[in-house]
Amino acid sequence: MTILRKLNGVLLIAGVLACSVAPAQTATTPATAPAANEPAAPATTSEAKLSKDQVKAEKDRIKAAYKADKEACKPMKGNQQDICEAEAKAKEKVGLAELKYKETHSERDRQTLAETKAKADYDVAKERCEDKTGNDQNVCKKDAKAAEKAAISNSKKAGAHS
Repeated sequence: MTILRKLNGVLLIAGVLACSVAPAQTATTPATAPAANEPAAPATTSEAKLSKDQVKAEKDRIKAAYKADKEACKPMKGNQQDICEAEAKAKEKVGLAELKYKETHSERDRQTLAETKAKADYDVAKERCEDKTGNDQNVCKKDAKAAEKAAISNSKKAGAHS
């Protein structure tokens, strides 16, 4: 099972927890999946990097999945559609960042992946906050922003220790 498939259900957990709303429309997280903002490290430092053909095929798959996910949002209305589209875009951004990391296994790309996940979770959480009103909405957005900053800070700390 690829890292991307393992992380599929993990993407929106931080955003969902930040706003204390119903679970995202994703499958349950596999027990072997890494934490939401911790990219999976390569099994070994000598793990083979992806070929150009593999990278292109995976990029095409990610783009096609994004188009299909976005198309699935069209029948929805209002903020539900906005949330659906934010989830689709977040999944695409994380998928592309993860592909780049799988391609290079560099510390820089690991950091970029963690930051991309945090920002994607924030974008979705922010859309979910739109369902709330008044002070609840303000608190929700502040909590989502705090979760994003904490995830980015934690990923930087993790990078400094490796």
